[in-house]
Amino acid sequence: MTSHTVGEVMTSDVVQACRTTPFKEVVRLLDHHRISGLPVVDDDDKVLGVVSGTDLVRAQANRTGRGPARAVTAQDLMSAPAITVHPEQSVPDAARLMERRGVERLPVVDEEDRLIGITTRRDLLRVFLRTDDDIRRQATDEVLAGGGLGLPRDAVRVSVRDGVVTLDGRVDLRSQVPEAVHSVWRLEGVVGVVNGLTFLDDDCSVPSAPG
Repeated sequence: MTSHTVGEVMTSDVVQACRTTPFKEVVRLLDHHRISGLPVVDDDDKVLGVVSGTDLVRAQANRTGRGPARAVTAQDLMSAPAITVHPEQSVPDAARLMERRGVERLPVVDEEDRLIGITTRRDLLRVFLRTDDDIRRQATDEVLAGGGLGLPRDAVRVSVRDGVVTLDGRVDLRSQVPEAVHSVWRLEGVVGVVNGLTFLDDDCSVPSAPG
């Protein structure tokens, strides 16, 4: 089964703070960009933690008001260590991680743990929102029978359950199988594709050289 990855739904242009970013600047960033949280990174763009609106409210609530207050920075406010994901992880896996850890956003990091994006519950939910009937109808009418594939309507049977599309049937050429799978996989709302397609002619094999 093929599933959407975090890299396909993440936001690459990330609003972020460094460890010394002052409290008021963090508030301004959240308000200006209309976001509820942001990652805190070090000088190498490695994620140290995440600051959310909840962290800011908690910091204010814990102030005693006795004596001069020291300057509060993002490092003081953040929840650490940060819970991160890699871009090749699947959307369902990321959604389960968010639910298990009770977080609203996941910084996306590369193989060296440097920040490359961020994904939120809203990003992940976009993949799940469409109904199974809508997905089946679009896959059949616009992708398989229509669009670039132009397969006979009765060549491929499409069934959808909880966003997972199952393709059964037989196409003419072997090369049409991955094309059909990837075309359906790209549809909004599809969380996975189960391939049960067969083919008549193998147009992908290399002919044997004459002996």
